[in-house]
Amino acid sequence: MPTARTPQGAGPDAWDTYLAQVQGVAPLLPKSLQPYIETLVRPKHSLAVDVPIRLDDGGYAHFEGYRVQHNLSRGPGKGGLRYHPDVTLREVQALAAWMTVKNAVVGLPYGGAKGGVRVDPGRISVAELERLTRRYASEIGAMIGPDRDIPAPDVGTNEQVMAWIMDTYSMNQGRTVLGVVTGKPVAMGGTLGRSDATGRGVVAIAQRAAQKAGFDLAGARVAIQGFGNVGEAAARLFGQRGAKIVAVQDHTGSVHAGGGIDPAALRRHKRESGRLEGAPGCAPLGAEEFWQVPCEIVVPAALEGQLGEARARRLACRMVVEGANGPTTPAADAVLAERGITVVPDVLANAGGVTASYFEWVQDFSSYFWREEDVNVNLERIMGEAFRAVWDLAAERRIALRIAAYLIGCSRVLEAHATRGLYP
Repeated sequence: MPTARTPQGAGPDAWDTYLAQVQGVAPLLPKSLQPYIETLVRPKHSLAVDVPIRLDDGGYAHFEGYRVQHNLSRGPGKGGLRYHPDVTLREVQALAAWMTVKNAVVGLPYGGAKGGVRVDPGRISVAELERLTRRYASEIGAMIGPDRDIPAPDVGTNEQVMAWIMDTYSMNQGRTVLGVVTGKPVAMGGTLGRSDATGRGVVAIAQRAAQKAGFDLAGARVAIQGFGNVGEAAARLFGQRGAKIVAVQDHTGSVHAGGGIDPAALRRHKRESGRLEGAPGCAPLGAEEFWQVPCEIVVPAALEGQLGEARARRLACRMVVEGANGPTTPAADAVLAERGITVVPDVLANAGGVTASYFEWVQDFSSYFWREEDVNVNLERIMGEAFRAVWDLAAERRIALRIAAYLIGCSRVLEAHATRGLYP
């Protein structure tokens, strides 16, 4: 199997991490699926596009955009759209591949896809952001569709961006196509419960993993890296289940409170001041000190590659629950296994978002919309079933949860690939 790497001396990037994860599980896959393993490391479609826009001052700017469909054996592509100044094609390929595995682990009828534009959305105006989004949507328009590839929000994008994409695609089709994206405003075919879905899934999985590990979530101390859509929702929902948030970190800084942080107060402070530090009842914390705060659960909910080997050696927790995609490097995984720290992998732990997106897609097709409690109950049911399957397989075969999740997900993908065969 190819093992294309980054230049010697560079650290592992997201695609490197994904390749290492596939290589780790490949020997354990059923013999009947071994001939097809190469499929997992060969993205089906990778598109790079130029996204030129007119700026507010009358000038022009060019941005680079991507859309990758990693595997479509189980259904149309599904995955988010990221606006970030560090987006690369390799990163988007890795994110699409993780979506392939994730969708299969939780049993959704999707393949994996992902998109990105290399832009800092905070440095352009709202009007420029709309023009960029509409141009990007037009450039990838032939690739997406409700039965082809369905984007959703990710880092740097939101429901407004999804509304612009849906409208642009619909104008080009000459009809309203609600199901071309998910994560839309509720008034435009979005689903209730979507904004908290990823965080809700993280907490639901953490609660089940804690029970299996012999401690209660109620009273457990939690440290969360990232205080955006996923981290903030997770902090709030952990609190509702009796856990105590003792540390939070984002790109603006880190804060700590041994007696517990009020997520609502922290959110208000962040909204007013633009930073975490200075929040009432919280002490500032060094960036690396965050990874040493004594707690039961650490939730990396920011970007990929944040938990490397050095940080893994300093963690003072019992469990890592991955809220972000690919936050733990393979070297860190090995250290955490050696230290007896359980890692609940991203392809299971953060699948609440895509599960709710699936519910939105189904509602758009049927034009029948659910109550929020129905969304939440069904999300917890699907996440719970996936957790049991992964946990039981890990216990049966005495393997890490990540390996168990990949065995389940990759087997389902390769079984679909083998059954469909090759055309022509």
